[in-house]
Amino acid sequence: RTKTTSNISIVSVVLVLGLTVVQVSCFNIGIITQSKRSQLKSEILQLSTETKRGLVATDEQKDRMYSFFQELEKYNPTPKPLKSKLVNGDWNLEYTTSDSILGKGGFPRVGPIVQRIDTVSLKAENSETVAYFPFGLINVPRKVSAKLDPQSDQLTNVQFERFSIGPVGFDAPDSFKGSLDVTYLDEDLRLTRGDKGNIFVLTRM
Repeated sequence: RTKTTSNISIVSVVLVLGLTVVQVSCFNIGIITQSKRSQLKSEILQLSTETKRGLVATDEQKDRMYSFFQELEKYNPTPKPLKSKLVNGDWNLEYTTSDSILGKGGFPRVGPIVQRIDTVSLKAENSETVAYFPFGLINVPRKVSAKLDPQSDQLTNVQFERFSIGPVGFDAPDSFKGSLDVTYLDEDLRLTRGDKGNIFVLTRM
């Protein structure tokens, strides 16, 4: 009986020690992951500011941003972003490679470019203010509303429904559609890929 009891005690100690090692390892991995995530987010947001949302980004800066973007996607803490409440709300565009959204070669965007997402009503809205002539002194609000059609837990098709330029509104043609692939989501930052190969970095407002 004494020998059996001793064996059981030894096994118990080994199991406890093993469990402790696993717990410590998981804890350390969690700290490393959080640290790496925070570092990448900081790099992305700093580069976003330096390039004015991507408007003045050089090829070298675009390559760096894409590298940071891809790396942060690996640390996505929300495996089913479109099923998460975190995705809903107003998001401020910090960076994109989309020339049309940035207004490259056209009238400048003034202030934030905002995207509102509501996965309950399956609606989305993009809004911005554009400085028109003369001399960019006439600021006109613009927005487009859209319907979301989720294809998976992170990918949704987007059907644009109505455009508004100042007080004037008109329906969008049926051909105006796209998709959004939410590849990273946490409490304050979202990474999204568009159907035309563009990338988007947004922060919660």
